[in-house]
Amino acid sequence: MSGLQVALDVSAVPRRPVGAGRYTLALARALVPLVTAASDELVLVCRRDDTTRWRFGGRSRALGAAPAQRLARLVFGEIGLVPALSLLARPPAGAARVLHAPHYSVPLGARTPVVVTVHDMTFHDHPEWHEPAKVAYFRRALRRAAAVADLVVCVSDATARRFCAVYAPRAPVVVIPHGVDHDVFAPEADAAADAAVLESLEVRPPYLLHLGTLEPRKDVPTLIRAFAALARAHDDLSLVLAGREGWAPAALEEALARPEIAGRIRRLGYVEDAALPPLLRRAAAVVYPSLEEGFGLPALEALACGAPLVTTAGSVMAETAGAAALLAPPSDPEALRVAIETALAGDRGAERRALGLAVAGRHRWELAAAAHLEAYRRVAR
Repeated sequence: MSGLQVALDVSAVPRRPVGAGRYTLALARALVPLVTAASDELVLVCRRDDTTRWRFGGRSRALGAAPAQRLARLVFGEIGLVPALSLLARPPAGAARVLHAPHYSVPLGARTPVVVTVHDMTFHDHPEWHEPAKVAYFRRALRRAAAVADLVVCVSDATARRFCAVYAPRAPVVVIPHGVDHDVFAPEADAAADAAVLESLEVRPPYLLHLGTLEPRKDVPTLIRAFAALARAHDDLSLVLAGREGWAPAALEEALARPEIAGRIRRLGYVEDAALPPLLRRAAAVVYPSLEEGFGLPALEALACGAPLVTTAGSVMAETAGAAALLAPPSDPEALRVAIETALAGDRGAERRALGLAVAGRHRWELAAAAHLEAYRRVAR
């Protein structure tokens, strides 16, 4: 093989990325130096109004081919992506091409090897946590990925086990965990700069932090009930919810209506990337009680920042963090309260912090990108 062209479909990444969007953006950035060093090429297929964000230099280029409007973009991803690559991004002479679809969906008509990322199985196992239209779309995408992809990337062992059990994919499945940008998510930083960020967000320590979209599977109502019990003994403690509004907010709004916590919960909405490390570093504890995740990147980033982490027993976050995290059973506000109290008391806090930094240190985006590049070479051969 005389060279490799990797076509990475980034057209689904919103301007304010979360979840799979943050994975795709971090992967693209980390791939650039690798393909440049190997004299390969990275083509980032993006929306026509979004090329500036994907200009990373090196041996990469942004191909603004997808429509901006969501429905048109979805159609493009199904039937327009492959023709656009053939017309606008022919690989160098003698080079092989691999197409990576990083968000479940496989385009039609691909004549080159296709790699697909599967992030989690909740669309199959827990459709009640998602909007019905998304359930139908992503279940179809999962079936198609199992049937036609040349290689499937899963972000955790738990996701891989469940995907194989349900869909019996014909192609190999490899597990490539997410990484952390340790230049950004670090335990030490300028205290005055962090304080300025918190002030701009109107956040005052001490506080508990939840980071993630406010949607059913994050189980924020259980966190609010645990906080309401904590609040009686910690009259200076607040709860900060950082993340965009999701769907089905009724249970969340009902939990927020408790009069005893009025004025003690700060809802920030979507938080720009630059503000995330200060929020994580300065939190009294980061609480991530999600019922299920494919990976749970905010939990790992909390560990990288040296923050006490409380998360869900039996979850992929618990599997990754090990003894670095305090755990509570899912949907158990009293057990969650006890775990948070332990974090606030600092019991074995230094030991858990050291363990957390070691866990996070094993996860780097450059390692994840190198594993992806090896997967591309594997299918190209």
